[in-house]
Amino acid sequence: MGLTVLHLASNRWWTGSADPVIRLVTGLQARGHRVLLGVIPGDRFEAKAREAGLVPLAGLDLRARFAPVAALADVRRLRQTLREEGVDLVHCHHSHDHWLALLARGARGRVPVVRSFHAYRAVKADAVSRALYRRTAVLFAVSRQIEARCRAAGIPADRIVWIPGAADLPRFGGDADAAAIREEFKLGRAPVVVSVARLAPNRGHELLLSAFRILLGSLPDARLLLVGKGETRPRLEALVAEMGLGDRALFTGYRDRDLPAVLAAADCFALMAAGSDDSCRAVLEAMAAGRPVVARRVGALPETVVDGETGYLVDDDRPERVAAALAAVLGDRDRARAMGRAGRRRAETEFSPERSVAVVDEVYRRLA
Repeated sequence: MGLTVLHLASNRWWTGSADPVIRLVTGLQARGHRVLLGVIPGDRFEAKAREAGLVPLAGLDLRARFAPVAALADVRRLRQTLREEGVDLVHCHHSHDHWLALLARGARGRVPVVRSFHAYRAVKADAVSRALYRRTAVLFAVSRQIEARCRAAGIPADRIVWIPGAADLPRFGGDADAAAIREEFKLGRAPVVVSVARLAPNRGHELLLSAFRILLGSLPDARLLLVGKGETRPRLEALVAEMGLGDRALFTGYRDRDLPAVLAAADCFALMAAGSDDSCRAVLEAMAAGRPVVARRVGALPETVVDGETGYLVDDDRPERVAAALAAVLGDRDRARAMGRAGRRRAETEFSPERSVAVVDEVYRRLA
């Protein structure tokens, strides 16, 4: 018998928690649950939810800002929803919607509230946050690193549940045609490194560019595609020019619908930082696309990439170490293809959406 579950995600952007939330919600629906979804109206997250066939709950603001009137209106709307829709459980994804859910439920409310932590920094250890966590039935961690931080914050181990990341296996199934991407960026037969990450501070682009410049010493025909958009693009473009990489390191802009084709054009995928989603969805998608991965040992990457089997993990931020790992992949095409195939198999067995949904489903049924 299915449950009525309310998911809340106060995230405006198509990043971080957005795709995992939609994938989880649709997976829970497939298991027979009735799922209501509350998101910030009018932004890309809402548009993507509607594309997935979801109808977000009307009448919510959910924006994380100092706006007491809007917050009180959200609490009233959520109380109405809990009462009128017969909600069995509320699943939150950010601190703002977490507080709103607990306020709406009330101190004596019987509806369990659970929370997913999508980023390491989201777990706080201050007294106010600990009070929030004490009133929460279960806290899901999308990486072992987050799981350990939860324990360090004083959350009892029996209320912490690790869930694996999930890749869209059909979408990145390996049948995408790379020809258009190679033509667009004049790649020819050059060995290509692709990195997908928001162009923002602390995403490791500087480290990757420094490593790529070293790589060109042994593979002068190599190309680097930096996929994404963000506020640091002008500074990174200036850095590329300063390094003399203008015709080698190329900015593709944001790619969405043709991302499988972009990954199909890659001989190697690289990621230097976890970003706003510690499950590192970009790496999961690269593995689903059958691409070997070079990544730093951050976020969920140590439990995702099998060093020497599906790619290489780099332990520090020295460019020469990253360059050596890239050269090891690009210098042996047969081994790179074998690593890519191993990555696809690992994505199928360890990071299928069904596996993560099953973990959450089991917790729901236990709580309800």
